[in-house]
Amino acid sequence: MRALVKTQAGPGLELRDVPEPQPGPADVKIRVLRAGLCGTDLHLEQWDDWAASTVAPPMTIGHEFYGEVVEVGADVSGVLVGQRASGEGHIVCGTCRNCRAGRRHLCIHTRGIGVNRDGAFADFVVIPASNVWVQPPELDPDLAAVFDPLGNATHTALSFPMAGEDVVITGAGPIGVMATALARHVGARHVVVTDVSGYRLELAKNAGADLVVDASASTLAEAMRSLGMKEGFDVGLEMSGVPSAVEDMLTNMNHGGRVAMLGLPKDRFSVDWGRVITHMITIKGIYGREMYDTWYAMSSMLGSSALLRERIASVITHRFPADRWQEAFAAARSGQCGKVVMDWS
Repeated sequence: MRALVKTQAGPGLELRDVPEPQPGPADVKIRVLRAGLCGTDLHLEQWDDWAASTVAPPMTIGHEFYGEVVEVGADVSGVLVGQRASGEGHIVCGTCRNCRAGRRHLCIHTRGIGVNRDGAFADFVVIPASNVWVQPPELDPDLAAVFDPLGNATHTALSFPMAGEDVVITGAGPIGVMATALARHVGARHVVVTDVSGYRLELAKNAGADLVVDASASTLAEAMRSLGMKEGFDVGLEMSGVPSAVEDMLTNMNHGGRVAMLGLPKDRFSVDWGRVITHMITIKGIYGREMYDTWYAMSSMLGSSALLRERIASVITHRFPADRWQEAFAAARSGQCGKVVMDWS
């Protein structure tokens, strides 16, 4: 079968023929139809310090996908051949304290599909049946392929109640834009999105933002004045990993404001902890998806709203056949894109 493989330590990937993976008794084999490109995949292609310390080549990469179930293990129930499915990319141990307590997203032994074991940039992928998320057959394949990042957005956006609240989102990458659509869907009063990319700010505006802010030319304080806001933001979603964006957000949070942080910074940076303490700001770190409450939430919301489906799908701006993977990666690296999806059918 075809697979996009990190063949050795160092920059680059290779599309090559590899043996088809075979499912074990508790596994499911899926024929990949669509796969989404993630920042993690760019790190693996470029082979930065994180990739070098995490991945042991050779490794088929990719963890955002949608496809057709073609084989199930002897011990599998609840997943049937012929069903369409996405997959949760984090495989947990099932025996640590958090797993046994039902907090699987906090597993201390998590292994990543396409990072610690062969992934989904291939004609077929094998994952544990417990990681399979069966999709309704009428769901658009491209949309189903981005359930992993949509799950990140949903986990972040639903961390705190939003109905009637003033929300600021720093970072208009694909996950930030998805979070914009979700904030609007669940009833936020004002949704303000900041970034320095005009292209991505336009995506956020189309996804339902009331106001988009070019952080290189304006501030959140000015945004608040233009909206007639008398107090600070109630909820902040940090999607950028940029220290100046975090600083501007914390400066403009209301007393008692709540901040969910998903964006990963490249380096450590200082925080005005005096403001956090005296303004009684709650900060929550977010990683991945809650297994599997987040999956239920995003499936239910998408199933109930054509407008939300349209807004989430609008984040997908580029589509390439798998054999043009170099173009797909170039588009994702350019920043002049939303979500990039590859067609493996």
